[in-house]
Amino acid sequence: MKTLFRASLLVSALFAIDKVVSLGAQFLVARAYGVGSALDAYNAANNLPDTLFLLISGGALNLAMIPLLRQALEREGRPGIWRLFSQIANFAFLVTFVLALGVYVFAPWLVANVVAPDFDAAQKALTVDLMRLNLAALLIFSISGLISGGLQAHQHFILPGIAPMMYSLGQLIGLVVLGPTGALAESLGRLPVVGALLEPALRSLAAVTPDLGVFGLAWGVVLGAGLHLLIQLPGLARFGFRWTRGLGLDRADMREMLMLMGPRVLTMACVSAIFIVNDNIASGLEEGAISALSFGWRIQQIPETLLGTALGVALLPALAERAAQGRHAELTHMLRRAIGVLLLLTLPITLIGVLLMPWVAGFVFETRAGLVALATQSYLLGLIGHSVKEATTRTFYAYKDARTPLATAALNLVLFAGLSWWLTPTYGLAALALANSLSFTVEACVQALILRRRGVL
Repeated sequence: MKTLFRASLLVSALFAIDKVVSLGAQFLVARAYGVGSALDAYNAANNLPDTLFLLISGGALNLAMIPLLRQALEREGRPGIWRLFSQIANFAFLVTFVLALGVYVFAPWLVANVVAPDFDAAQKALTVDLMRLNLAALLIFSISGLISGGLQAHQHFILPGIAPMMYSLGQLIGLVVLGPTGALAESLGRLPVVGALLEPALRSLAAVTPDLGVFGLAWGVVLGAGLHLLIQLPGLARFGFRWTRGLGLDRADMREMLMLMGPRVLTMACVSAIFIVNDNIASGLEEGAISALSFGWRIQQIPETLLGTALGVALLPALAERAAQGRHAELTHMLRRAIGVLLLLTLPITLIGVLLMPWVAGFVFETRAGLVALATQSYLLGLIGHSVKEATTRTFYAYKDARTPLATAALNLVLFAGLSWWLTPTYGLAALALANSLSFTVEACVQALILRRRGVL
């Protein structure tokens, strides 16, 4: 447990630094673009590329991959782990490229019928252009996301923890260098201390850099993806990475990987569908609704990432090792302690966040601060469920059970969609965030009950 929590603290510290950078970037985004139609289009455009990333490298493969990489490491050493990793990466890039090409071609239809059907014509066209640009970042992440999993399988968390900071840094560069720097300088100039420090420098920068509008932010995402990849390459060299060509479909471990990946892809599809449904409905609400929900979700993700995700990232290799060695009593003890710590920390953070959010939103957002505060408060009510689910879901994957998380994710999607379509006409934006909080909390409780019935929790 001491080793686990030291690893968790390391990951959490790295995530904390990333969240400071990311929060600073989001503060500048809010000041530069406001909570309005352009930012609505940008956030809606991210949905399908983000979904493809989660379905392949970001989520579907990573959680299914780490236990198998640990198994390959114990059986064959580093040559075995890197052979399997290379074949998985080759497969992931090929699939991602084909899907990205399809999204590029059919982007106008997807935006008009799936992503944001209630946008006006100009906003739909902007969303299409931004979506196509984001596909470049997706191709980079298809490899970079897997590298994070490969390094974590070696229980190396430093470079995968730094990588998100580099992604946030890329976004920041895109905003400041290629975005509406003059408008940002004017907005920050109204703040007493920050304005005096930043306004002169930003005005000088605005005089010599192009203003690409919201496309500056999108190009920053592409730059951030490149930095996310480059910062992790030394880790591959440290652990003796050797690339192997081919897909390895004739090998038993690769076929086992694909068997685990199938349910995991469907699981992540259910999770991603929640956010697509969210934006689909929100596109018919007031201007800025999608952006307010996006900001609220990002703010809620700060404590969830620092607690739930950090602990989950450190937990999975340890759980997988104990499951593979049959040390089930140790696994149960570790899981119970982890969930106890999460409950102890997330409850007071939820209460404090809900109380302080109107003041925080009023300081950060010049426009529609009330919408952002309401969305964030509603999302924070699901912080406990989101955090506990990080531990319970990974426990199933430690036992190579990908079907149970699929079943609970499907339950989550059905519950979210039903609550959203039922409540949104009456309660508007808050209903979408509350439906998210409730559905994820129910899923976490169901997973915990199943683990308890199996004698794991």
